Amino acid sequence: MEVMLTHETFSALLNTKFNVELTDDQQVELELSEVSELKLSDRQEQFAIVFLGPNQVFLGQGLRRFNHEQTGSFELFLVPVAQDARGYSYESVFNRILKLPGEPGNEAR
Repeated sequence: MEVMLTHETFSALLNTKFNVELTDDQQVELELSEVSELKLSDRQEQFAIVFLGPNQVFLGQGLRRFNHEQTGSFELFLVPVAQDARGYSYESVFNRILKLPGEPGNEAR
């Protein structure tokens, strides 16, 4: 089953932990620390999420495989955006073009 990576999904998972694969046998735990407001227009939806990870492990920018007990496995593109005493912060931005009613592919929305 494919995971629906929606604003609603991530809002429900705020402050929970995700395992992110580094290698086949190594993972790091990130906490979903922020979910921005959902911005909607007639043709577009936008939001961003931020994860907090440990200072001991730096994840560079790139595509990462995530695992969560409620959603299963999925991939996100992460960008490091900050570091403080708590750890590194990573952001993933969602910017989707919405389909108009009747357009092919709109039945999944």
